[in-house]
Amino acid sequence: MQVLKLLTLTAVAGLCIIPSAPKAQAQIRVEIGAAPACPYGYFDSAPYGCAPYGYYGPEWFSGGAFVGAGPWFHGREHFSGHVNNSFHPEHGYKGQMPERGEKATAEHANPPKNFKGNETRDGRGHVANKKG
Repeated sequence: MQVLKLLTLTAVAGLCIIPSAPKAQAQIRVEIGAAPACPYGYFDSAPYGCAPYGYYGPEWFSGGAFVGAGPWFHGREHFSGHVNNSFHPEHGYKGQMPERGEKATAEHANPPKNFKGNETRDGRGHVANKKG
Protein backbone atom coordinates (compact mmCIF):
# COMPACT_ATOMS: atom_id res chain seq x y z
CA MET A 1 0.00 0.00 0.00
CA GLN A 2 2.91 2.33 0.82
CA VAL A 3 4.39 1.77 -2.64
CA LEU A 4 1.08 2.67 -4.31
CA LYS A 5 0.81 5.92 -2.29
CA LEU A 6 4.39 6.82 -3.14
CA LEU A 7 3.82 6.22 -6.86
CA THR A 8 0.59 8.25 -6.79
CA LEU A 9 2.28 11.20 -5.04
CA THR A 10 5.18 11.06 -7.50
CA ALA A 11 2.78 11.07 -10.47
CA VAL A 12 0.78 14.01 -9.06
CA ALA A 13 3.98 15.98 -8.36
CA GLY A 14 5.20 15.28 -11.91
CA LEU A 15 1.92 16.50 -13.40
CA CYS A 16 2.16 19.73 -11.38
CA ILE A 17 5.71 20.42 -12.60
CA ILE A 18 5.03 19.86 -16.32
CA PRO A 19 2.71 22.87 -16.89
CA SER A 20 5.16 25.22 -15.17
CA ALA A 21 8.09 24.26 -17.40
CA PRO A 22 9.23 27.21 -19.51
CA LYS A 23 8.36 27.10 -23.22
CA ALA A 24 11.19 27.46 -25.69
CA GLN A 25 10.64 30.07 -28.38
CA ALA A 26 12.00 29.26 -31.81
CA GLN A 27 13.92 32.15 -33.30
CA ILE A 28 14.37 32.20 -37.04
CA ARG A 29 16.10 35.07 -38.74
CA VAL A 30 16.39 35.24 -42.48
CA GLU A 31 18.31 38.02 -44.11
CA ILE A 32 17.91 38.17 -47.85
CA GLY A 33 19.98 41.27 -48.53
CA ALA A 34 19.27 43.98 -51.05
CA ALA A 35 16.91 43.57 -53.97
CA PRO A 36 18.59 42.59 -57.24
CA ALA A 37 19.52 45.55 -59.43
CA CYS A 38 17.76 44.53 -62.63
CA PRO A 39 16.86 46.82 -65.54
CA TYR A 40 13.26 45.57 -65.99
CA GLY A 41 12.54 44.04 -62.59
CA TYR A 42 13.19 40.59 -61.18
CA PHE A 43 11.05 37.47 -60.88
CA ASP A 44 8.92 37.21 -57.73
CA SER A 45 10.15 33.72 -56.82
CA ALA A 46 13.56 32.42 -55.77
CA PRO A 47 16.25 32.68 -57.00
CA TYR A 48 14.90 36.15 -58.00
CA GLY A 49 16.73 36.36 -61.30
CA CYS A 50 16.34 39.40 -63.54
CA ALA A 51 13.16 39.33 -65.61
CA PRO A 52 13.33 40.20 -69.32
CA TYR A 53 11.72 43.27 -70.85
CA GLY A 54 8.01 42.53 -71.35
CA TYR A 55 7.48 40.33 -68.28
CA TYR A 56 5.96 43.14 -66.19
CA GLY A 57 3.21 45.55 -67.17
CA PRO A 58 3.31 49.31 -66.60
CA GLU A 59 1.56 49.16 -63.21
CA TRP A 60 4.74 47.57 -61.76
CA PHE A 61 6.68 50.79 -62.30
CA SER A 62 6.37 54.15 -60.56
CA GLY A 63 8.22 57.03 -62.16
CA GLY A 64 10.29 54.51 -64.11
CA ALA A 65 11.33 52.62 -60.93
CA PHE A 66 10.29 49.01 -60.41
CA VAL A 67 8.05 48.64 -57.31
CA GLY A 68 9.64 45.33 -56.40
CA ALA A 69 8.56 41.72 -56.13
CA GLY A 70 8.89 38.88 -53.66
CA PRO A 71 10.39 39.84 -50.29
CA TRP A 72 11.40 43.30 -51.58
CA PHE A 73 7.93 44.30 -52.74
CA HIS A 74 7.17 47.91 -51.80
CA GLY A 75 3.94 48.64 -53.65
CA ARG A 76 0.61 49.47 -52.06
CA GLU A 77 -1.04 46.91 -49.76
CA HIS A 78 -3.71 45.56 -52.14
CA PHE A 79 -1.60 45.89 -55.27
CA SER A 80 -2.13 43.67 -58.27
CA GLY A 81 -0.33 43.95 -61.56
CA HIS A 82 -0.21 42.10 -64.85
CA VAL A 83 2.66 39.89 -65.93
CA ASN A 84 3.30 37.91 -69.09
CA ASN A 85 4.42 34.64 -67.56
CA SER A 86 5.48 33.29 -70.94
CA PHE A 87 8.69 35.25 -70.18
CA HIS A 88 9.35 33.08 -67.10
CA PRO A 89 11.73 30.09 -67.34
CA GLU A 90 9.23 27.95 -65.37
CA HIS A 91 6.82 28.45 -68.27
CA GLY A 92 9.31 27.54 -70.98
CA TYR A 93 11.04 30.86 -71.70
CA LYS A 94 14.57 30.27 -72.98
CA GLY A 95 15.33 33.72 -74.36
CA GLN A 96 17.87 36.30 -73.30
CA MET A 97 17.86 37.39 -69.65
CA PRO A 98 19.36 40.64 -68.41
CA GLU A 99 22.21 40.47 -65.90
CA ARG A 100 22.10 41.97 -62.42
CA GLY A 101 23.38 45.52 -62.51
CA GLU A 102 22.72 45.84 -66.25
CA LYS A 103 21.10 49.11 -67.34
CA ALA A 104 17.96 49.35 -69.45
CA THR A 105 18.57 50.17 -73.09
CA ALA A 106 17.26 53.50 -74.40
CA GLU A 107 14.47 51.78 -76.35
CA HIS A 108 13.49 49.73 -73.29
CA ALA A 109 13.85 52.43 -70.62
CA ASN A 110 10.12 52.28 -69.82
CA PRO A 111 7.65 49.41 -69.46
CA PRO A 112 6.16 48.14 -72.76
CA LYS A 113 3.43 50.39 -74.16
CA ASN A 114 1.55 47.54 -75.88
CA PHE A 115 1.91 45.11 -72.98
CA LYS A 116 -0.18 41.93 -73.14
CA GLY A 117 -0.27 40.22 -69.75
CA ASN A 118 -1.73 36.78 -69.17
CA GLU A 119 -1.74 36.74 -65.37
CA THR A 120 -2.35 39.13 -62.48
CA ARG A 121 -0.04 38.92 -59.46
CA ASP A 122 0.14 40.61 -56.07
CA GLY A 123 3.87 41.37 -55.86
CA ARG A 124 4.66 38.43 -53.64
CA GLY A 125 4.28 35.71 -56.26
CA HIS A 126 0.61 34.96 -55.70
CA VAL A 127 -1.57 34.69 -58.79
CA ALA A 128 -4.72 36.80 -58.48
CA ASN A 129 -6.39 35.57 -61.66
CA LYS A 130 -5.54 34.08 -65.02
CA LYS A 131 -6.72 35.20 -68.40
CA GLY A 132 -8.11 32.45 -70.61
